[in-house]
Amino acid sequence: MSSSASSSAPRTAAAGRYSERLRLPWWFWLAGLALATLLAFEVWMGASGVRSWLPFVVLPPATAAALWWWGRVRVEVRDGQLWVDDAHLPVRYVADAVPLDAAGRREVLGVGADPLAFVVQRPWVAGAVQVVLEDPADPTPFWVVSSRRPAELAGAILAARDAG
Repeated sequence: MSSSASSSAPRTAAAGRYSERLRLPWWFWLAGLALATLLAFEVWMGASGVRSWLPFVVLPPATAAALWWWGRVRVEVRDGQLWVDDAHLPVRYVADAVPLDAAGRREVLGVGADPLAFVVQRPWVAGAVQVVLEDPADPTPFWVVSSRRPAELAGAILAARDAG
């Protein structure tokens, strides 16, 4: 197993703890950087002077930065809270956490989706967890969060809720 694959796997240290990074697949990086380089060559062939080498300096690094940005989201359950990137939810407001496969995620986020739901969905991650809320002061009915191991994430959320 490669180091990037092992670093994207969740780490469950104790009951109610979970950590996962929603990284891009390696082939997104390969395709994105190849397309950026191809575009730089296209500009290089039709330009002279600074315009000939500037695309090589700008496009691949800009593409790498965009790919890193898309794959930077971390999902964690720690300290009695569910963290999704910079958003957090105290687990005491969780009524239920339901693991979803690709079909379940499509159903929850499909035509009849609730517009007030909080959604962090990554198309390259098949699974997700629907976190149903019970907070009368919050109009958000549920969260939908992408996860490569939705059963483990749902279990960690419920364990953290029950521990608190």
